[in-house]
This record gives sequence, C-alpha cells and structure tokens, in this order.
Amino acid sequence: MSTPTTLKPDAAAGGTFTLGGDLPVRRLGFGAMRITGEGIWGDPKDVEGAKRLLRRVVDLGIDFIDTADSYGPEVSERLIAEALYPYPKGLVIATKGGLTRPGRGEWAPVGRPEYIRQCVELSLRRLRVDRIDLYQLHRIDPKVPAEETLGALKDFQKAGKIRHIGLSEVSVAEIERAKKTAPIVSVQNLYNLGDRKHDDVVDYCEKHHLGFIPWFPVAAGELARPGGPLDAAAKHHGATVSQIALAWLLHRSPVVLPIPGTSSIAHLEENTAAASLRLDADEWKAIEKTLR
Repeated sequence: MSTPTTLKPDAAAGGTFTLGGDLPVRRLGFGAMRITGEGIWGDPKDVEGAKRLLRRVVDLGIDFIDTADSYGPEVSERLIAEALYPYPKGLVIATKGGLTRPGRGEWAPVGRPEYIRQCVELSLRRLRVDRIDLYQLHRIDPKVPAEETLGALKDFQKAGKIRHIGLSEVSVAEIERAKKTAPIVSVQNLYNLGDRKHDDVVDYCEKHHLGFIPWFPVAAGELARPGGPLDAAAKHHGATVSQIALAWLLHRSPVVLPIPGTSSIAHLEENTAAASLRLDADEWKAIEKTLR
C-alpha cells in the first residue's frame, strides 16, 4: 500500500520516550527482523535493497532500531553495520541474545552465562560498537535460573559494554524477579490490537516507567475486516488499517515503542506516517469498545 498523501512519514511526530532515564528515542522505531531471508534465515534476496531500506529508516527520523543475533542468524546485525556505520549521532541500536536458531523456522532459548557472554561479545563485533545501548534477553531459558543469565548481563553492564538491559516475552512476575538481579529498562512482548494478553505488562511498564516494545505490532485480526471498526476509521482519516493499529499503540500508553518491520521502503514510509495520525478521544473509545 502507498502512504496516504495526507500523512507525512516523520517519526518525530510520534514523540519521544527516555529509556532508563538517560537514553531518549523517538517512540516509533524500526524492527530489523525482516531484512533477512525467507523464514528469518540467511541473507535477503536483495542485500543492497535491504541496505537502502536501512538508510531510509534513518532519513525518516527513526532513531531506534531493534534487532537480534538470531535474525538470520547474525545477518540483521551485520547488514545494519554495513549500511549505517559510522552511525549517525543519536541512533540507538537495540539487540537481543539468548535465543538460538538450530535451523530454519526453529527457535530455542539458551541462557547459560557462558553462552550469553559469547552472544554479547559477538554482537559488539558485528555491530562495530564498544557498547550496546540496549541489550535484551530474548527469552528466559527455563533450564537456567534467570539470575544466572541476567548476572552475566549485569557484569557486562558494569564493564561498560552494555548501557541498559531489557527483557522479552515475560510476565509481570518475571520482570519483578529479574529486577532483583539487574536494573531493567524495557520489555518486548507480543502485543497488538488483536492480541492484548499482555495488557497487565503494559500497565506495569507505564507505572514503573519501563519502555514497552510490542513486536508484531500491526496485526489486528478480525478487527481489521472490511467494514469493521478499524476499516471505518482508516477510511475516515485517509489512512490504512495498519496505520490505525500503529497509532493505537502510540495512543495506548506513553511508554509504548512500536517497532514495525518490513523489507519494503514504501511500507516503511506508510508505517512511519502512522506517527502523524491523530484520532480524537471519542474515536479511540469507539474502537476500544470492540476490543472487549
């Protein structure tokens, strides 16, 4: 879909959030999972196109890029460095470790401290940085006490190689437990208009001023059907259903940092234009009534 002419693709329009009290980022970011090959495996079909996409990300004012060592694996981090290094001032690249790729379509958590230490060192090397601004534990390994895994990350933080630590796919109880070992500044969970099972985590993050990074942010399921509430709102505002879904996330809480991903520059511009979309309180209430 093309970007509606009434909406300008400008990430700054979505406002900012400060991670950990000292790391400001624009709230609409970019998820770099889909710049890899099919099945999030190997190089993309068009490597140079992926690099052009990443450069366009920065051009649009996006200063928060989320990736992981498992995307490719290793491909996403490598392409980010190849496309954007030396990095423009203020660009925050968040990455993740602790989720391995035994094969295409396979994902398995590994939280052993020695493995996590290896993950961090290799991500530093691939991204060509001395310090990772936000390093997220991609999954808690049920076979390893979270304290041991997070302890390794805290050691890197003390050594100056990690600035802030985040979590992914966790409950409120798991966040509370993690905070006893290391300071946590963000949580990345599956969350969108059509899947709100982590509403309690969003509320917790808002209360404690943690960034909440929803992955798979534009899925809306039945809510997006033709003639449905999102479709009607999109037509009224000259927008797309995906833009309404992203705008709702920005509306949901000031701590929410959507990171829509794509391999298309046109789709990137459409997503970024959602930061400029404004619905009034009554319109949001009408949409949210359908969520109950």
